[in-house]
Amino acid sequence: MQIVASQATVAVSKARPAVEPYLTVRLANCASDVIAAQRLRYKVFCEEMGADLHRHDGRDVDMFDPACEHLIVVDETLGKVIGTYRILSPWGARSVKRMYSEGEFRIDALKPIANEIFEVGRACIHPAYRSSGALARLWSGLGAYVRENNVKYLAGCASVPLDSGSLNLGALRAELMSKHLAPVDFRVEPIRGLPSLGDPMGSRPTAPPLLKGYLRLGAWVCGEPAWDPDFDSADFFVLLPIERMVPRYAQHFLGARTAQ
Repeated sequence: MQIVASQATVAVSKARPAVEPYLTVRLANCASDVIAAQRLRYKVFCEEMGADLHRHDGRDVDMFDPACEHLIVVDETLGKVIGTYRILSPWGARSVKRMYSEGEFRIDALKPIANEIFEVGRACIHPAYRSSGALARLWSGLGAYVRENNVKYLAGCASVPLDSGSLNLGALRAELMSKHLAPVDFRVEPIRGLPSLGDPMGSRPTAPPLLKGYLRLGAWVCGEPAWDPDFDSADFFVLLPIERMVPRYAQHFLGARTAQ
């Protein structure tokens, strides 16, 4: 869950390292780990996806980074960070006086549970590792973090690039609103909405892998998408109450270890 994010789509690629990598996942424990994660984010978000993040030193950095914990996937053979996901705890959000998502959504309805929400975002995988199990390692690390910190809610912005096409986005929105919409007490409102997405006319939508993962676990979509101008994407606010996680996925997700 931009949980997302704003959040990036973790796309599927056939590119693979020359040698099968030995991957581990853990929290960053030093400044160099965080810098490596920021450089990876820049490579994926800016160089690959064309996001305008107003930074030109080869790193994606914002005001939330110092308040976040950074989950990283490492190719131990090369000593290289090849995947990352950042986590903003409730106390981290208090230290910067808001959640990241509040830059895109009005979240007044969530204030009663704000002290129990862990916000996730800025997820990405190096292009050469998208068929290597790196995303599964990232999920396993997040599951271990949830278990070890007794997390009750995960939230974030799940991004859908606008270049996926208005027909696909319209069909995806219709499906999310009909099958995965949160109860009214958990609804949020976009600050910058999207123009009309057109009539999906029965089209079968394609969702990014990260959003698919949240939905499989039992997450809700909390309302209409917001437009993220930096990433030129439609962002859906996603909320996952851990207690309503789909049982067949909960055992796998919450039983993961942080190092493999």
